[in-house]
Amino acid sequence: MDCSKLTEDGTPELGMEFNSEEDAYQFYNKYAFKMGFSVRKDYLNKDKDGVTTSRRYSCCKEGVKRKYEGDVMPKRTRAPTKTGCGAKMVIVLFRGTMKYRVHDLVLEHNHELHIAQCAHMMPSQRKVSETQGFQAEISEDAGLSLKQSHELMGKEAGGMGNVGYTREDLKRYLRTRRERSLKYGEAGSMLNYFQEQTLENPSFFHAVQLDCEEQITNIFWADAGMLIDYKFFGDVVTFDTTYKTNKEYRPLGVFVGFNQHRQIVIFGAALMYDETIDSFKWVFGTFLEAMCGKRPSTILTDQDHAMAAALSVVMPETFHGLCTFHIRRNFMKHLGNHYKENSDLPYMFGACMYEFEEVEQFNRVWEAMVKKHNLENNEWLSGLYRIRDKWARCMMKERWTAGMRSTQLSESLNAAIKNHLKLDHDLVQFFRHFNRVVDEKRHNELIAEYEMRQKLPMVGLRQTPMLVHASETYSPTVFVAFQNEYGESTAMVILRQQDAAMIVEFAVMRYDGGPERIVVFNRNDLSVRCSCKKYENEGILCGHALKVFDTVGIKIIPPEYIKRRWTKRARAGDCFDRRRREVVADPKIMISTRYRELAPAMIKVATRAAMSEDTSKVAITVISDLAKRVELLLSESEEQPLQNQKNLNMEERDKIEIVNEMGEAVVARGIKKRGGGKKSRVMRSWIDKFDRVKRKSRLSRTTQTTASESEPTSISYEEYMFMGCRSSTDSVSTHSMSQTVNDPPNAIAPNIDESETEERAALLTHCDVDAYHVFAPSPQGRNNTQGLQLRVDVASPENEIDE
Repeated sequence: MDCSKLTEDGTPELGMEFNSEEDAYQFYNKYAFKMGFSVRKDYLNKDKDGVTTSRRYSCCKEGVKRKYEGDVMPKRTRAPTKTGCGAKMVIVLFRGTMKYRVHDLVLEHNHELHIAQCAHMMPSQRKVSETQGFQAEISEDAGLSLKQSHELMGKEAGGMGNVGYTREDLKRYLRTRRERSLKYGEAGSMLNYFQEQTLENPSFFHAVQLDCEEQITNIFWADAGMLIDYKFFGDVVTFDTTYKTNKEYRPLGVFVGFNQHRQIVIFGAALMYDETIDSFKWVFGTFLEAMCGKRPSTILTDQDHAMAAALSVVMPETFHGLCTFHIRRNFMKHLGNHYKENSDLPYMFGACMYEFEEVEQFNRVWEAMVKKHNLENNEWLSGLYRIRDKWARCMMKERWTAGMRSTQLSESLNAAIKNHLKLDHDLVQFFRHFNRVVDEKRHNELIAEYEMRQKLPMVGLRQTPMLVHASETYSPTVFVAFQNEYGESTAMVILRQQDAAMIVEFAVMRYDGGPERIVVFNRNDLSVRCSCKKYENEGILCGHALKVFDTVGIKIIPPEYIKRRWTKRARAGDCFDRRRREVVADPKIMISTRYRELAPAMIKVATRAAMSEDTSKVAITVISDLAKRVELLLSESEEQPLQNQKNLNMEERDKIEIVNEMGEAVVARGIKKRGGGKKSRVMRSWIDKFDRVKRKSRLSRTTQTTASESEPTSISYEEYMFMGCRSSTDSVSTHSMSQTVNDPPNAIAPNIDESETEERAALLTHCDVDAYHVFAPSPQGRNNTQGLQLRVDVASPENEIDE
């Protein structure tokens, strides 16, 4: 902009010049803001090169509203806003200086101008900047509504008038963003989302299933954090499906488990087309593929027959348990008409499910319940009894379930997901909000980890060695459960004791009554087994076993009775994905750390600089320069690895390539019977000689590549010998080799000493290994006109190098 010809009060005048069309618009728009009208970009003219030659900027009230020409007037019409205002500024490109000059100017308006308090609402003054758009996207991803997001930005800017846009502008911006994200359709955008996740973390796993029409039916995905969680806590899994997760009402299946704090961890999720056997087979099979084939010990589901059939095929070795919550709900649905006032049916059924530990007692009460309420012919109840080993406590007490009996973990997770989702969300929005739920659960685990290290456990009896040992070993949640069992052990009494060599049998019961337990203790290996099977089911020693340990003088928990998944170090160890790569949960953790350091400093600077106009201008200039320097540094850092690779010493690259391809094979096959000194000397000689051969062959290959475009050229002896030791997958021209094979070596390379040639040839003879095509000298000698012969056999002892 030519500032010398601008008026002091910023009013446009004829003859003003601007360096660009954008400068002219910015000047006129600033003038419009001060006066109280909005600018609209009207016509423009361009030459054949695409350069704008003239442009007109008008008042937004220019022109008049067209009259409706239809037969029936619409019910709703917009209020007219145009008044035929003739205010305008026309700029024309001046070819002599290649600047834009004000050619026509009208400053008078025929309408009332806006007051200063409303100037920020005018269309030409409203714009969502890149920074504001980024903040709006973050607010949307965080679950804030459009109103809350706009109010938040207004508070940060010091008032709605300082934001620079209205709520409708923000709504249009977010809608445009969603439209851009779906430019390839929902399926394409979903695959693009998966690709982005894979680029961020190569361990991200995703799979889609197509039908016969190549339409996506089922979708499964698991990020790196889920793979790590499954490695340490994937022994017990619950799987449940929920509906109404998106506008297609497709069921969402989530694999869920417990961590060492008894909190929810997510192992994977599947968006399914339907709940058929084939769909469940694919989901379960893909889940095992993502988890490197590791099957859970126990999986809990609802009473879905298709799910049970798929599990019996895909995971036949995994124990399939049924969710007690779903069973109780189905019990109410199928037997609700049998409920009467003061009826004991639900209590008897609940006792069969949760209380009885002996099979005989369970069968006796079940038969009494069926007979008392005339349920002998009830098909649902009869079918439930046939699969009682999947839900009755007496049948499941020896099954490892980590204390889980229902899929309420999945149900609570489904409730959290529904709080963040709407039915009109597309697939990309669904994945984004699902990640919010996953991040929330992982944040809860981080809070528990922090409190575990920050707060000391509340040990009831600090002089008890076993409780002190448990507090140092178990996580706080599990320690509370163990301490309760230890408290129960103090109320236990030993009724009788039977010794049989190394086996001691104790009868244990509470002092105030209760069921009698049989605890078997082995003096040889200090093992203990209780009839309540609490350790086998939940991984924590019961009070009966602890009473026996105290009786025999064991004051700390034996290592074999400490489940690692319940300890403070449950996550110790590495995790590898199905491609044997180490899984990193957050590869950008250092970026997040640096962001937490930079963001508060930048916000503090922006807040201080906005106090005055002068400091604001200086801050904008400084920040712009800083942004350019950051972009420059980033571009240089991206180009540096490529440049380093180009500048790598050629000899070092040759050594690396030769050693990787041939070194191990030569040492293993040709020199394995030699002594250490000879082996080292021969190896060094081999590398040095091949360095020279490779450098010469590189020059020969360069010449051959250039000449091969015009006419065939025979290759040199060194190149031929070197290429003979390359892998069979390398592209070597058979035509060129046939030309060389019929020539004597000395004729091809007359400057090479014969002894050196013999040594090379002898060395190359012992490069014969499997999967390598090697050209070796013929037995007749180097001067034979037959030249070299092709060999693919393994080196024989008679061809080994002489001392």
